Amino acid sequence: MIRFLFDRDTWQEVYDSMSKNKLRTAITMVGVWWGILLLITLLGAARGMENSFNRAFGDFATNSVFVWGQNTSKPFKGFQEGKRVRLKLSHAKKIEENVEGIEFVVPRNRNQAFVVRNFLSGSYSVNGDYPLLDKVQKKKLLNGRFINQNDIDDNKKVAVISEDIYKQLFEKDEQAIGRYIQMNSINFTVIGVTQNSNANMGPSSDIHIPFTTFQQIYNQGDTIGWLMITGKPEYNIKQIEEDAKLLLRNLNKIHPQDKRAFGSFNLGKEFAKITGFLKGMQFLTWFVGIATLIAGVFAIGNILLITVKERTKEIGVRRALGATPFEIKRQIVVEAVFLTFIAGLLGIISGGWMLIAADSAWGQGDDATLVNASVSIAVVFIALLILVTLGTLIGLIPAFKATSIKPIEALREE
Repeated sequence: MIRFLFDRDTWQEVYDSMSKNKLRTAITMVGVWWGILLLITLLGAARGMENSFNRAFGDFATNSVFVWGQNTSKPFKGFQEGKRVRLKLSHAKKIEENVEGIEFVVPRNRNQAFVVRNFLSGSYSVNGDYPLLDKVQKKKLLNGRFINQNDIDDNKKVAVISEDIYKQLFEKDEQAIGRYIQMNSINFTVIGVTQNSNANMGPSSDIHIPFTTFQQIYNQGDTIGWLMITGKPEYNIKQIEEDAKLLLRNLNKIHPQDKRAFGSFNLGKEFAKITGFLKGMQFLTWFVGIATLIAGVFAIGNILLITVKERTKEIGVRRALGATPFEIKRQIVVEAVFLTFIAGLLGIISGGWMLIAADSAWGQGDDATLVNASVSIAVVFIALLILVTLGTLIGLIPAFKATSIKPIEALREE
């Protein structure tokens, strides 16, 4: 079989067969070309959307929920409707101890501050945070470090600033670590500079200072602004959210049916929706692409049946000269595989160019819709393997048709 594939006569016969009707051959290949082009382009687009989503939310622990206090909508145990609900540090501890499936509970606070450095100034959001924040919302540091436990224990006046603030308050290439900025007339030492986050979710994080320092300078006591709750991977984050809210209602003496007392955003639930959509899109892409490929390959099979009919006398001569049925079948199968392979290869190349064009149009910038829209080498090989398999199978139909005619009858064919 290997010698047959490298035999010049084999490929000369393939060329002669294809060149007898170039237009028909080209039209036949279009179906396979279009199927593989569709498959590669849609799979690449799905990957680009997935990359875009991961880039936007990749810094967050996806199995998380954000919870904050609002106003009650029902009177309960002597409290009137409209009572302001405030979360406490003790509530965070209770949730961590009593709600099943909890991995982290991170209390956070936020306020505004007027920040001054030399003759430059601006108003920015300041967040009081624990070191644990870096585990549930990974901070990409350009320089320095994030807040640590010593900063918390000693109420240190240190700050981690964002890249945007660095650009506004410092000269280009100026060293920020160890320098002072003044917030609300209090000096803070810069200990870290973070890369800007791609996720536009919730309050902005311009400046991070130790949680205890925030409590002290803003006179917050044990009040917290909101909680970031992260569940263990094997637990349902929607159930964790409900359990946490139920516990908070009991701790704050709120009516069990009061749905407005606490606000929340369930990142895990939203992440699952988008992940499900992407998986469904990939499945649909494979289904549509392979269905189109099968239709194209069947078209090749039909054309080969016509070709076999036209070559009946030629096949009869070859049989009379000693060609075996296996050799006739082999030649026709090679023609089918060659047509599908070439059409598929052209489809893969065209699909690659389409993805390059899509990346240039929609894959640039921080708000890119498609990020690195591409397909893996494994997908390309799988697509080619499917093509070769389908080409072989469909080639067997005209091959058996060619050898079913007796040589004497083929020679009589006009």
